[in-house]
Amino acid sequence: MSEMPITYRGTVYPWHCDHMGHMNVMWYVGKFDEATWQFFAALGMTPSFLRDSYRGMAAVEQRIVYRRELHAGDTVTIRSEVLEVKDKSLRFAHEMRRDEDGELAATTVLTGVHLDTIARKAQPLPDPVKARAQALVCADPSRWD
Repeated sequence: MSEMPITYRGTVYPWHCDHMGHMNVMWYVGKFDEATWQFFAALGMTPSFLRDSYRGMAAVEQRIVYRRELHAGDTVTIRSEVLEVKDKSLRFAHEMRRDEDGELAATTVLTGVHLDTIARKAQPLPDPVKARAQALVCADPSRWD
């Protein structure tokens, strides 16, 4: 894929900052989480689909790399891409950049498992979701390792 889709845009607010004066790690996770739900919706796993079919996605692994500090007032954009599609799971990545200069602030790689929310068991991804995800698999997933 030539350019990763935008899945989040936002601002660092003063209450996101800790005693060191930069955005606290909990807010990186929160912003990446918001990007994840936008990404899932773009793949067809919308809130109504998940509710109506008693399905969900559970994060089973997440790795975050912090590259640059963010401060109150910084605006950020997150772009996302699929790294791997399996029968019941997706491995995907997000990159967060400071809008002012394009500096890479943080990256994360996640694995999410599709599950039946009643049985609490992993389930195969729906075929349309799998097809959309496979169409978005990045050319070089090893760059995230």
